[in-house]
Amino acid sequence: MIPLEKPGSGGSSPAVASGSGRAGRGLSTPRRPPPPTQARGLLTEIRTAVRTEHFQDAYTLTPGRELGRGKFAVVRKCIKKDSGKEFAAKFMRKRRKGQDCRMEIVHEIAVLELAQDNPWVINLHEVYETPSEMILVLEYAAGGEIFDQCVADRDEAFTEKDVQRLMRQILEGVCFLHAHDVVHLDLKPQNILLTSESPLGDIKIVDFGLSRIMKKSEELREIMGTPEYVAPEVLSYDPISTATDMWSIGVLAYVMLTGISPFLGDDKQETFLNISQMNLSYSEEEFDVVSESAVDFIKTLLVKKPDVNCVSLSRDRATAEECLKHPWLTQSGVQEPAFKVKGALEEAHALQEADPVSESNSDTQKPETEESIVTEELILVTSYTLGQCRQSEKEKMEQKAISKRFKFEEPLLQDIPGDFIY
Repeated sequence: MIPLEKPGSGGSSPAVASGSGRAGRGLSTPRRPPPPTQARGLLTEIRTAVRTEHFQDAYTLTPGRELGRGKFAVVRKCIKKDSGKEFAAKFMRKRRKGQDCRMEIVHEIAVLELAQDNPWVINLHEVYETPSEMILVLEYAAGGEIFDQCVADRDEAFTEKDVQRLMRQILEGVCFLHAHDVVHLDLKPQNILLTSESPLGDIKIVDFGLSRIMKKSEELREIMGTPEYVAPEVLSYDPISTATDMWSIGVLAYVMLTGISPFLGDDKQETFLNISQMNLSYSEEEFDVVSESAVDFIKTLLVKKPDVNCVSLSRDRATAEECLKHPWLTQSGVQEPAFKVKGALEEAHALQEADPVSESNSDTQKPETEESIVTEELILVTSYTLGQCRQSEKEKMEQKAISKRFKFEEPLLQDIPGDFIY
């Protein structure tokens, strides 16, 4: 994650954050206001007993690669000595940039306690505290982040059936959180873990460092999140709500189904501009093997202006509960991809018109059939390659950052709590 700048009260207003202007202006000069002594939307009480004895008296840290790292925390695999069970230990610094941030950690613990009975949220085992840090002992998710399979080659990536199952679990977890007035505010592939990689396990939602409690009597505005997944209302500094999470789930579904980050630009300003101007594509290039129902599911979420009080016939951003009732998640099987069906029908019609000769001589037809298969393959490759060449210069500029695969290997970080895995 990286910090999102709050719109200034005077001088040059950030053009991208307001949804207008050029990508190269704004979001670089505004001064951030001094942080409040206590952020709104935080829980302040926990039930978990905080242990003060030495952590390594009870746990052995597993040597090797860290599970995750941020500016103020590191997550390492550990084994409890008395049981041999594996856990993930999240070491969190209490002082960050000279400020005492213990209450932000307490809030994260309280949210994990609140979701303790939900199977799709990472489980908190116990908490330790030292003079400089707090240690959260969490359930170990052996399958790692779903991010790894989102960016894998097609034969190793999620199938649409996989995504349907995992998306149901994500939505059930988010539905539980929203029912308890919790907004996550940083839903992305790096914060969705798998219990196992092979066979494909279940999901676990992690990292509640940016989460907030939504009170109906209060308006909450926050400038935080991960650029590619942040909702338009965050950029324009409008009130956030549970709908803010739903936008991120729409982006997440797009990424899981296509391996493409829909709003990713060459830099964060271009990414913000793509979001504020809804520059994204549902073309055949991205969704060639994705069903029409899945595309419709994404479109119910990537709606620019959510209005919880909207009673008009215009489409509003779907809630988690509504998403769980969407045909894509309730139907028993995966529908045939819309583009694939259309293309197959067109190809069959073209072949029928081009070859009216009867099939009386099977021996002479066989080499022609093989040749037509090769020709069809070449046509497909050629049209894919030449597709961009046929665009006008204006269209090239508009589509520049739309259909790009991920260009980084780990999440960008933000200088606020919760900028790490788990």
